[in-house]
Amino acid sequence: MPRNTNKPSSPRTKPNYFYAVISVALVLFLLGFFGLIVLHGQQFIQFAKEQVEIIIELKTDTDGSEIGYLKDKLSKSNFTKPGTVKFIGKAEGAKLLAEELGDEFMKLDLTNPLYDVITFNVKADFMTPIALDKIRKDLKDHSFISDIFYQESLVESIAQNIRKISWITLGIGIFFIFVAIILIHNTIRLALYSNRFLIKNMELVGASWEFISYPYIGKSIKLGLISAFLAILALVGLIFWTKSALPEIMNVIHVPGIIVIFSSLVLLGILINAGSTYYVVNKYLRMRVNELY
Repeated sequence: MPRNTNKPSSPRTKPNYFYAVISVALVLFLLGFFGLIVLHGQQFIQFAKEQVEIIIELKTDTDGSEIGYLKDKLSKSNFTKPGTVKFIGKAEGAKLLAEELGDEFMKLDLTNPLYDVITFNVKADFMTPIALDKIRKDLKDHSFISDIFYQESLVESIAQNIRKISWITLGIGIFFIFVAIILIHNTIRLALYSNRFLIKNMELVGASWEFISYPYIGKSIKLGLISAFLAILALVGLIFWTKSALPEIMNVIHVPGIIVIFSSLVLLGILINAGSTYYVVNKYLRMRVNELY
């Protein structure tokens, strides 16, 4: 009895959606990270600006009444961040320096070279060269002030780095979008290829394209939801890690904006998967029977 030559030579291939899910999750994570940077970028810059201390060095003959007057004036000034005015005597300054340099510093038994200082932070709106220069000139009018110091370049460096990270993340996100679409395209094409005769038979008996493609698009939507869930889970972990490393940074977190970003990631995950699936499904349904072999 002759053998059936039409029998498939290999079992039906079962598609592996793992790489498609992970690739889309990476894309969504990077885009979500970019969105968080854009959302909080300005707040981060303002937060960083308000962390820069202005140091007022007092002359050695400054008495307590002058120190009290300056502290009160700074506390009431519109440029001062509330609750940041502090007086550090030279004895306390020496202890702080010893903590930085070690106990050997105290054993040198040298004359304390430090000055009494008053430190404070200015509001972000006043952390500009013109505003700081005006503040310095106004404070320098007091005869008991020796000098005033601050690190303005540090703030500009932080702002530039945040902008660079934003653009780099966006570029990587766009690159991974193309990679994800290619992976999804190949994965769905493999799934349809393994069922190509079944699909064509369904079409021949009168099934509509919508009826045939619905299960594949439905599955792609589920995969998009899984990818979005993984991306959001990673972003939440990143936010909590940031909170543990920098607790004070939580003051600038914008919860409604984060909810909008996460919702957009869910929608984007569905669109990427469903759109790619729709394209591949229709490509195979347009093929002729002789092209299936």
